[in-house]
Amino acid sequence: MEEDKLYSEIKHLRYLLAKVVGSQDYPKREQFSKEAIKKAASEFRKLQTERGEWIPEYDISKIIRKAGYRAGRFIIEKFNFKNFYIRGQQYFFSRKDLIELNKELKARKINLGKYMELEDDKDKFHKYLNDLKQGKKRRPRYKIPDELKEINSQPYNHPPKEKILAHIDLLMEEFNNDKLVEYIDIFNENYAMYKQIYYFDRYVDPDIKKKCNRWCFEFNYAQDALKEIRKIRSQVIY
Repeated sequence: MEEDKLYSEIKHLRYLLAKVVGSQDYPKREQFSKEAIKKAASEFRKLQTERGEWIPEYDISKIIRKAGYRAGRFIIEKFNFKNFYIRGQQYFFSRKDLIELNKELKARKINLGKYMELEDDKDKFHKYLNDLKQGKKRRPRYKIPDELKEINSQPYNHPPKEKILAHIDLLMEEFNNDKLVEYIDIFNENYAMYKQIYYFDRYVDPDIKKKCNRWCFEFNYAQDALKEIRKIRSQVIY
């Protein structure tokens, strides 16, 4: 009698669990299959999303102000953000962890949108330099003779670092005298970026804009030259 009662209770519990999972209409063998559990987890996440516990990528700016386009993928790459999941082509992020990240960014005085712009600008700048070094890529229409080989040159004798530092000093003097701080941000003292704000950009004097873009390029170019010397000499340059 006790065994029958126990069996009945287990059967009832199994039914309730299947109902929670949402597989009560499946054949008994499939009620707790891997697919059924996966579907239940997906539905549970959907419910959590509807309650606001998971934030879609396009709504991250509601938690972290001024977060740029595809901020979710950016924080995954740069901050190793782990509490997220992907449904279809959409990313969803834990609201709780986004709030914690936002607090940390505020404490460090980091504007996420500006940081995203900075990284994007760096990528474009270095791509431009690499393109200059390598030349435009195209399908080769030539054949080098097999016997042609071993034609080299000695390593380039780079300019003294003092010359580059003097150039940077001149640029900083121009920066201060012309009050370019109104138009240019300098990050980590080694990378400059023009403050391009879409809504006001057309009202900026074209000559000032041209001057700022030229200044940023020269400053970043000089800083990259210092990095190259550091690689060659294998020593830190201050």
